[in-house]
Amino acid sequence: MARKISEQDIFSALSQIYYPGYTSDIVALGIVEDVAPAGGGGFAITLRHPGAKEQSLREIGTRIHHVLAHDLGVPNVELKVRKIEPELGEKTGRSRLEGTRWVVAVASGKGGVGKSTVAANLAAALSQSGYKVGLLDADIYGPSMPMMMGTGSERPRSAGGQNFYPIDRYGLKLISIGFFLDDNAPIIWRGPMVMSAVRQFLKDTLWGSQDFLIVDLPPGTGDAQLTLAQQVALDGVVIVTTPQDVALADASRAVRMFRQVHCPLLGVVENMSYFECPDCGERDEPFGGGGGKKMSRVEAMPVLAQVPIYPEIRETGDNGMPLVLAYPNHPASAAFRELARQVATAMPQN
Repeated sequence: MARKISEQDIFSALSQIYYPGYTSDIVALGIVEDVAPAGGGGFAITLRHPGAKEQSLREIGTRIHHVLAHDLGVPNVELKVRKIEPELGEKTGRSRLEGTRWVVAVASGKGGVGKSTVAANLAAALSQSGYKVGLLDADIYGPSMPMMMGTGSERPRSAGGQNFYPIDRYGLKLISIGFFLDDNAPIIWRGPMVMSAVRQFLKDTLWGSQDFLIVDLPPGTGDAQLTLAQQVALDGVVIVTTPQDVALADASRAVRMFRQVHCPLLGVVENMSYFECPDCGERDEPFGGGGGKKMSRVEAMPVLAQVPIYPEIRETGDNGMPLVLAYPNHPASAAFRELARQVATAMPQN
């Protein structure tokens, strides 16, 4: 009598199939979404297809049929495909993130605008206000939270299987790809692996019960942003920009991408807004003035905060403690606390 084939047997067989052009298999990359029994003793395999290359999909399908039918002896193999590239008008969020009341993303159109600084201080300010807060560093190529939070060589603990515990720091729960890498190790990944990493951080991290998950996104409008928008219901997006026109143009692209996938936009943070001389009190605007207000007017969304330039902001980030914790009475800390207040006020009461 032939041995009954289990779903685990199917997953094990599929893990021998490598995505075309990659050194990782389709299970590890998250391409296999579901395996379910089908008629005639067969199985239905659901794939989430992360790209537009139909040739790759056909090649994967051929390999699946060969491995399951020829090698494993599955009598009937059904393939289903779910495209995960967002179409215009596609709604965000397949489900709520279990245990988390609100998910808020911090995004920007370009790098170098202080997005991670804003995300870290927003999370810390919300925690100071009495909320339970998690912070997910989704900037796969340039993770900065390990340094900004001063975690040193600490690594997340495994919870058995594919789950792991976030790192606790300053009352925040933290996860970042940087926790799993050697210092200065480059991330040389293509789209599917980035998407798989973001999904794993969202779903495999044991966040527990919390009020907020703040997600620090990479610059631009690419794989990480789209994966987040499709995987969980976002309660809001904070757009970070600096006042100059080149930053505003890129930030507007980010705004329009999130609108296409129906993510609620909370408003804009104008970072590096001005510098105030500590001796004479004179205010200077080295990157120009009025950029946040201009974007607010054009994109019809509020200015949530104007964060001034101070050397203490850089110093605290380099030293591993957010400004609002290191210098709670600092003028920039007041701006971050106002941002936290407005974000909390804007949350739906679910």
